[in-house]
Amino acid sequence: MIQAVAIIPSRYGSTRFPGKPLAPIAGKPMIRHVYERACNCRCLRKVYIATDDSTIAAVVHGFGGEALMTRSSHRSGTDRICEAAEILGLDPDTIVVNIQGDQPAFPPSVIDDLVSPFEEIEPPAMTTLKFRFRDPEDIHNPNHVKVVTGFRGDALYFSRSAIPYERDGAMAGCYKHLGFYAYSTRFLKEFTRLPEGRLEATEKLEQLRALEHGFKIRVVETAFESLEVDVPEDIARIEASLAAGG
Repeated sequence: MIQAVAIIPSRYGSTRFPGKPLAPIAGKPMIRHVYERACNCRCLRKVYIATDDSTIAAVVHGFGGEALMTRSSHRSGTDRICEAAEILGLDPDTIVVNIQGDQPAFPPSVIDDLVSPFEEIEPPAMTTLKFRFRDPEDIHNPNHVKVVTGFRGDALYFSRSAIPYERDGAMAGCYKHLGFYAYSTRFLKEFTRLPEGRLEATEKLEQLRALEHGFKIRVVETAFESLEVDVPEDIARIEASLAAGG
């Protein structure tokens, strides 16, 4: 099995939810939920939290986690992860897993799904995950990113709009993009040096940068959804899921 390193980007200054990583969920700060779940992933040999906030770093150290201080000027979580990889001196072939810091209830097995394509003879540049929508209402929520893929499983497009458009109204083929990524350290560094693309700027989705520059993204379907926290109102939904064994 591929042995990978997880880096969780965590910043204090969220526009919609300031201090989100420290928000209490079922008695623990959200970032601790994410860290502990990552530590239960079989394919991860180390887990780090990359932050620009000393309070977050202190909380992480307080529960026994490893925090790396990074610059506050990064335009995205991926750029923060890249700096963390440079601080750690990771080998160019090391697989880096990007676990979003607002995913406090993800099943650890999805990370095995995420890194599995790197065991292929010709591994992709990067991977991510998709999950078939169950609630039709979620399809039209712009906070839930949608993805469409080709026959080989490579991404054709990501959007905040409902894609593909199904004329019969069934929406049975719509997939939610789950915000987990994996890439070699080599490609991670290359990706962060690419200029922002027009579609990325329009949709505010940085994965579109890779597609616009001609790189393939392998999208692996997983049987498990990961609930994310976008606004404070999402916390009650997460706590209900955790209470139900989610």
